[in-house]
Amino acid sequence: MGKSILIVDDSTIMRKMLRKTLESKGHIIVGEAKDGMEAVALYKSLKPDQVTMDITMRGMNGLDAAKEILHHDPKAKILFLSNLDEEKYGEDAKRLGAKGYINKHKSNEILNLIERL
Repeated sequence: MGKSILIVDDSTIMRKMLRKTLESKGHIIVGEAKDGMEAVALYKSLKPDQVTMDITMRGMNGLDAAKEILHHDPKAKILFLSNLDEEKYGEDAKRLGAKGYINKHKSNEILNLIERL
């Protein structure tokens, strides 16, 4: 059965690509956010099973948004998708309590992790 997912990315193209990839495997996209503030608000109202989170966004970035979401719901399942240095930002993501950190262009790895969570 598909999972309900909130996609958070400042790139419209990336959100569309993720939506297409995830929906093709039966997942339900319950919302899309283009920045961290919107992500926090949508998480609280939609209560998705999982969140895909970009790091660099205007306003509130993904790391700060994840902190807010995890403060609100310590059981939130957040998966960071980014092109940034995995060693540097991956450790930050893990310390926050994220479930993973994957290059946003590795569709198969993203799907595998989403289905395992």
